[in-house]
Amino acid sequence: MLTLIGLAIIVVIVALLLTEKVSPVISMVLVPLVGALVAGFSPEEINAFYRHGISSVVQVVTMFIFAILFFGVMNDVGLFDPLIRAMVRITRGNVIAVAVGTVLISAVAQLDGAGASTFLLVVPPLLPLYRRLKMSPYLLFLLLAASAGVVNMLPWGGPVGRVATVLEMDAVVLWRALIPVQAIGLVMLLAMAVFLGLREQRRIRAMEQGDDSADAGAQTALAASHGAALAPTPVDGLAAALQPHGATELAIQEAAERAADEARAQLLRPRLRWVNALVFLLTLAVLVMGLFPPGYTFMIALCVALVINYPQPKMQIERINAHAGGAIMMASIILAAGTFLGILKESGMLNSIAVALVDVLPAVLLPYLHLVIGAIGIPLELVLSTDAYYFALFPVVEQITSQAGVAPTSAGYAMIIGSIVGTFVSPFSPALWMGLGLAKLSTGQHIRYSFFWIWGLSLSLLAATCFLGII
Repeated sequence: MLTLIGLAIIVVIVALLLTEKVSPVISMVLVPLVGALVAGFSPEEINAFYRHGISSVVQVVTMFIFAILFFGVMNDVGLFDPLIRAMVRITRGNVIAVAVGTVLISAVAQLDGAGASTFLLVVPPLLPLYRRLKMSPYLLFLLLAASAGVVNMLPWGGPVGRVATVLEMDAVVLWRALIPVQAIGLVMLLAMAVFLGLREQRRIRAMEQGDDSADAGAQTALAASHGAALAPTPVDGLAAALQPHGATELAIQEAAERAADEARAQLLRPRLRWVNALVFLLTLAVLVMGLFPPGYTFMIALCVALVINYPQPKMQIERINAHAGGAIMMASIILAAGTFLGILKESGMLNSIAVALVDVLPAVLLPYLHLVIGAIGIPLELVLSTDAYYFALFPVVEQITSQAGVAPTSAGYAMIIGSIVGTFVSPFSPALWMGLGLAKLSTGQHIRYSFFWIWGLSLSLLAATCFLGII
């Protein structure tokens, strides 16, 4: 009975997350509640499940809220802008250098753990450069997506926090073992960027040679038809009549962009650049050394950053409000997931599902199930949302593999590394849609261009992690 109800809860939540009929918060709060009531648990028992679930995620939620606020303020003051501008300047004009620079710029931009800000920081300065050099804009998105995915293993990035929520452990402790994986991933990405840059350079040269041949043919045809002037058509007159409207629209767009630039310029603090860099580096050092809990570390860092850069209370409140939306949304999802996992774990449903699946699955597969799921993590990114993958699939896999003697953290690492590089080829990523919208590119074409490269990178990272003994 518990097995069937537990499976029904997971299936319904996954279906709701995939179809986007309701928000993740609603599905992860109401569906488990209904399931627990159907299973015959009393309100007092459900209260106990809820308290356990919430208490297990409080530290993660605190870290997410203040990390998002802190990195939002760091973006406001322009901490990463000089580095990004310098990289753009250095790579200008060389296709291979531009590809390598894209990896480095994207990695720096993703340090705040927010995919949307990464696309906003990387796409506008690099896209014109790609187009001027006749490079494919889809190469930009492939390198950006892969770099952001590798850096997204940071504890405030999302996936690591979700796994930490399920395992009821500190996200920073979970992340420390992933630091060498991130380093290996970036080295692999740089090598991949060089290879793809060389390939792109050959493609551009071949295209230019083809264009030269076509131009020669066109000039011959033009010379043969010289003197045959075309009379103006009604369409020409219509285009001319519409021209002022296009100019007006362009003027409005430029005015809006200028206003946005002016508003951003008021927030920049170039004179405090080195002070902000010191605050940022000290924050990372404290996190790595574990001197304070992550949530408390980011609380302190946020307060210091606000006092240094925006000493007026009104500005401090405005900066917090500006980034509160993303912080509250992430916190609400984690809290809702805490109630969902609290009910599934404490009611015995999750254990019941695991026992039932252990009886069905071949015994030889059980100790390697997390590796199998990790190996197909990138294809799963196309059919499962991040929340469905980590909050619905991962708990079941972890329960099954733990009964086969696999450490919970090993299962977590396998599923993180298997899927995280593909975060930004997933159609469930709002940041990806925003980035492609900025560049006016097709999601389907991006997936076709990037999918197998990113899957290959993911499998290589998974193999390297096994070799290092992390999994």
